[in-house]
Amino acid sequence: MQDAMKPMPVYFVSHGGGPWPWVDGMREMFALTARELAALPARLPQKPKAVLMISGHWEATEFSVSGAALPGMEYDYFGFPPHTYQIRYPAPGSPALAARVQALLAEAGIACRVDPDRGLDHGAFVPMHLMYPQADVPLVLLSLKQGYDPALHIRVGQAIAGLRDEGVLIMGSGLTYHDMRGFGSDAATPVAQAFEQFLAQTLAEPDPVRRRERLVAWTEGPQARRAHPREDHLIPLMVAVGAAQDDMGRRFLLDHALKVDMGSYEFGGAKS
Repeated sequence: MQDAMKPMPVYFVSHGGGPWPWVDGMREMFALTARELAALPARLPQKPKAVLMISGHWEATEFSVSGAALPGMEYDYFGFPPHTYQIRYPAPGSPALAARVQALLAEAGIACRVDPDRGLDHGAFVPMHLMYPQADVPLVLLSLKQGYDPALHIRVGQAIAGLRDEGVLIMGSGLTYHDMRGFGSDAATPVAQAFEQFLAQTLAEPDPVRRRERLVAWTEGPQARRAHPREDHLIPLMVAVGAAQDDMGRRFLLDHALKVDMGSYEFGGAKS
């Protein structure tokens, strides 16, 4: 019973490339990520009542939260085998959680709309398929806001942090390296390693104010703009850090695929 009273940890996961669990060759490439995400539920104090996912694959003109009771699918990738456009991940949504997120952001002075039509993109359904293959945990998505203001996204995380005490698992889903032209290049390896090390050191900073300051100034990190020419896959980390509050981060997974490092982080929890 004591563990059941603990707040949920917060996660940021590097979700890999496209619908890789369903693609021969890619599945083997990301075998470490598959194994660690499958084991992630065992790290939690209890099964979550729902997952709130902030995916790098959904941005909007204002913050938006998915409100469908039965969300559809968003096949937001190109050039993959035909069967990957038939994938289904039939997790229920949670209109009640969507309304709760909207209310919490409103209390913080942050506008948020409920989108009744938004489906699940691969930044959401790939990690969830690995974690909960039975699709028996409600899943709600929260968008990024265009402009990618890191301080604003940290504020969003802070506004929703109380959901951790309500049994909701908050997860950011992106990549710690995301230069589409760099994947598979020898030149990308030192870039990804340098920026990944910066993130690991920053997230392990024990002073939460200093931690957030370093993330707001992430472009000053080594190789920052080479690692993220466009920061859509980094900004979900800002929401996770805000939701983590005083909990520092630890890297629980470092995969190496397509010649780049891809880190995943845990904030709080028994193993932090």
